[in-house]
Amino acid sequence: QVHVVESGGGSVQPGESLRISCTVSGSISSIISLGWYRQAPEKQRDLVARIATGDNTYYTDSVKDRFFIFRDGNTVHLQMNGLKPEDTATYYCWANLHSSATPWALREYWGQGTQVTVAS
Repeated sequence: QVHVVESGGGSVQPGESLRISCTVSGSISSIISLGWYRQAPEKQRDLVARIATGDNTYYTDSVKDRFFIFRDGNTVHLQMNGLKPEDTATYYCWANLHSSATPWALREYWGQGTQVTVAS
């Protein structure tokens, strides 16, 4: 089995910073990409940032130069600076990997989500 566990999150005021982290563990053969999605109430889940093999990163336009994704082994962090009320959402960790059980298959795994609230 593969486990995806998030930590961090919480409530902050506009302009403040917050870091959320996610550790992927279990029967893993190789991790191809890690990332963060977010979903606000009554909206679809959207990609925020992603980091792939070789530390290639992608950011959605609305978070560029404010959010930074980095990886430490099987843990991925999202450093969020200059938070805005529109960043309020549930943030989900995403892993794209080959498990030990099915090393030929590339599969996606999701965390349970962590809430980030930005309000005065």
